[in-house]
Amino acid sequence: MQRVVLFSSAFRAILTGSGGLHSHYFRCNVTRHENVSRTQIRKHSQDQPSNNTVLFSCYSLPHRTLINVSGQDTSSFLQGIITNDMALLEEDAQCAMYAHILNVQGRTLYDIILYSLKGNPDGFNGVLLECDRTVQDSIMQLLKVYKIRRKVTFSSCPSLSSWALLPQNKAAVLEKSKPHVTAADKVLVLEQDPRTELMGWRMITNSQNNPHEIVSACREGNTEEYHRHRYEIGLPEGVKDLPPGEALPLESNLVYMQGISFSKGCYVGQELTARTHHTGVIRKRLMPVTMSALAENLDQGTTLVTEGGKPAGKHRAGIGKLGLSLIRLAHAKEPLKLKSSDGMTVTLEATVPDWWPKNSND
Repeated sequence: MQRVVLFSSAFRAILTGSGGLHSHYFRCNVTRHENVSRTQIRKHSQDQPSNNTVLFSCYSLPHRTLINVSGQDTSSFLQGIITNDMALLEEDAQCAMYAHILNVQGRTLYDIILYSLKGNPDGFNGVLLECDRTVQDSIMQLLKVYKIRRKVTFSSCPSLSSWALLPQNKAAVLEKSKPHVTAADKVLVLEQDPRTELMGWRMITNSQNNPHEIVSACREGNTEEYHRHRYEIGLPEGVKDLPPGEALPLESNLVYMQGISFSKGCYVGQELTARTHHTGVIRKRLMPVTMSALAENLDQGTTLVTEGGKPAGKHRAGIGKLGLSLIRLAHAKEPLKLKSSDGMTVTLEATVPDWWPKNSND
């Protein structure tokens, strides 16, 4: 009798969809019979919308552009000028990688994302280099300077567009849910953002394609929302957040964004970066801040001070009342202030991003 009561309760829970038993039962059941009933399951999902479908916000990234780097010396050429290890892109499990290009003094010139195009049938090969649109010509010139006799070519890609896909459900972010693509032939690249899982996915398509035609359950968002999300979680991107020749890679949290290798061979700017890393002394970091005034009224590079007037860092950039500032860690927990362009005093409060490692000495 007791078994009957227990079975009836469990069956009612399954029918009503309440409790954890429902999801657990069907997850196990689908896994067990996936190979047997794949056709029936796919047909059913097409006929009826799935409750597990993840809704993504798709953001056009007009401030980013792409350069195709190809040729038999592509990997060895880039290995000598970027902070990360090109060998990672040769692994099947990784097709996207974040890195910085440094000057000889070890300061950041450009932040880039590299996408491997191995086995791509659309006429592209080598890698795609994503960078800030305003410095595309400068990067092309830099690549030509370092080329020397390498068998490598560079070309801009005006026919391609970059998109950021962010899950609207926080649980989907943590589970790294992949967007469901309905037109795979229109997608050149679809990879998880290599900097942090909180930045969702990166997609590259032909400029004429619409994300609604490619990704199911997709809502096209305003690019300003994308930047607001970046500043909220404290992730830098582009020349406003990382001023060329001024920003230091380790202060810009390059390690936290998996953008540097300390075991690869030599590259431009390595000496100072490696020495700083091995001494373990980083006194300032780029941190997200909440401000009492709009970021548009604040000048880049304005000095931050504590309540007692001690220098505490410099403001970088932002949108609305969210922004990024380079802050001395000794004063990161204190109320900070700066002068706006109209002479008003603006207060700032820094926070520690959730995606930073929890065991950091800082």
